[in-house]
Amino acid sequence: MELIFLDTETTGNDLEKDRLCQICYKIKDKIVTKNFKPTVPISIKAMSVTNITNKMVENEEFFAGSQTCKDLGKLLKNNILVAHNAKFDIAMLESEGLKTPNYICTLRLARYLDEQQEIPEYNLQFLRYYYGVDLEVIAHSAEGDVLVLEEVFQHLYKLAQEKSKTDNHDEIIKGMLKVSSRPSLIKKFTFGKHIGCFVEEIAKEDKRYLEWFLKTKLEEGTDEDWIYTLKYYLGQLQLC
Repeated sequence: MELIFLDTETTGNDLEKDRLCQICYKIKDKIVTKNFKPTVPISIKAMSVTNITNKMVENEEFFAGSQTCKDLGKLLKNNILVAHNAKFDIAMLESEGLKTPNYICTLRLARYLDEQQEIPEYNLQFLRYYYGVDLEVIAHSAEGDVLVLEEVFQHLYKLAQEKSKTDNHDEIIKGMLKVSSRPSLIKKFTFGKHIGCFVEEIAKEDKRYLEWFLKTKLEEGTDEDWIYTLKYYLGQLQLC
């Protein structure tokens, strides 16, 4: 299996309503980048981040049914998708009719491999500079993010190699797939009134806050990692 490094730019962050407007993927030395006309308008918030406007894509084809969609669909069947916060990109692809049977999430990997909880943020651009990735790319463009993603992955691969104490590539990838397929246990708050505190400590000192936070996340229904984390520290499930 080959690795497919992928990033999507979208009309917004609503997994049910929003759609992709730009996609980039890299497999081996081949990079494919293309804009598409989404079935819903690009939000102003999304435009402010990606610099992709509705006018820029008004004459583009729809992604569903395009040759790019067909090509990517074939690749996803027999290879491994690599994405940061992969659940989001997978949801966007599924909205366009594409299934992703195998994936590696660099967000979950970064959290898992940061055993000492030293990294204050896990977004892709923060990890880029934290790991010292030296690339001249345009941030928040699909192609720029894919190139950064590939470099961040290589760093995580080395960390996973050290942790697993093996040079067997297949075993390392198998471990990455396993970590990516299950929710992350978030150990420390990086926001809010308990910023910098371990969730385990807050479960003892301010249990009501965790109960309120869990209720909020359940109502939102999209943050699998936090829902899993809060249920675990509130004693509602066991570590998977």
